Amino acid sequence: MSSTVFTTEKIDLIRSALSSCTMCGFCKSVCPSFKAINWDTDLSRGRIVLTYGLAVGDIQPDDSIVKSMYTCTTCADCVRRCPSKVKIVDIIELCRADLVANGNILPKHKNMCENIVNYNNPFAEKKSVAEVFAEKGYKPHNAPIAYFAGCTATYRATKTAEASLSILKKLGVDFTTLDEICCGSVMGRVGWSEEDLVKIYKKNVDAIAKLGVKTLVLSCAGCYRMFKIEYPKHVEVPFEVLHMTEFLARQDIKLKPLGDVTVTYHDPCHLGRHCGVFDAPRDVINKFPEVKFKEMKYSKSTSHCCGGGGGVRAAYPEESAEIANTRLDEASFADMVITTCPFCVTNLSAQVGDRKLKVVDLTELVDEHL
Repeated sequence: MSSTVFTTEKIDLIRSALSSCTMCGFCKSVCPSFKAINWDTDLSRGRIVLTYGLAVGDIQPDDSIVKSMYTCTTCADCVRRCPSKVKIVDIIELCRADLVANGNILPKHKNMCENIVNYNNPFAEKKSVAEVFAEKGYKPHNAPIAYFAGCTATYRATKTAEASLSILKKLGVDFTTLDEICCGSVMGRVGWSEEDLVKIYKKNVDAIAKLGVKTLVLSCAGCYRMFKIEYPKHVEVPFEVLHMTEFLARQDIKLKPLGDVTVTYHDPCHLGRHCGVFDAPRDVINKFPEVKFKEMKYSKSTSHCCGGGGGVRAAYPEESAEIANTRLDEASFADMVITTCPFCVTNLSAQVGDRKLKVVDLTELVDEHL
């Protein structure tokens, strides 16, 4: 086994986690992939054992081990539930980095990461983000506030980016779009090389800082987590980082009523458990006059994952769909599931089927009613 990733220090970290894990099974009660697959190897405690086995060379990375490590959505509910405070997601991502370093990368993940290296986005789109927005009349310029759209809202879930820009215009904010590239979230989750990631971090931060930006606003939970948590580990981030909901919660906005509908809110894992942003989206929802809002049984820090994260939807769509169905069943009382992440919107919407509920992005909803 190559030692490119599993250094002595990191093996000690895994050994410590393994000895701290009491095999209590608390992670089993919350793990979305375990509920979909029902094998202990596809569960936090099983994945720690597998990681240690790989690290010390006791086991080799066959297809079953690769699948076990990549059916984790990195939702971090196990981290919340773990009485031993094991940082399980960090260990899983460390294991993935070693798998990738040794050539054990899933084809779909390899394709996305190579696209980011070659085209600055996972979809191999030839136009840059700046070019896409220039065609809509937005060009990067010096401004106190910048909007970071992210790849999904630029090239796929375009309504989210359009709604974000529309809101900023309606509020009369002095803002700019950016000459941005992929934030690196996809690469980070699947275990791509840290060297390539740090280049991305520097390029994005430099492009933002160059425009004199004081506040960066993002509508994608995954991009937000990167700037809030991952970027500062490697580069200085010299501006405030706000999710669009945090930005809107500070504004005195007047919204039209939603009408006679019961709404609930799904906390994206990256925004909620990873970054602790629970109140801002709810504060914004409460700005709708006479809104009928009801929480799901599992909400805020206990919110269940949609199944769309960690590279699972790309590599294992069936497992991802089953996780989404579980979450939608929990929202059966509502007419509308509001969320704040393009991945959650896409994955939950794909499984709505005959259910009489609609999945909407909060930014889009605000823009429609502002």
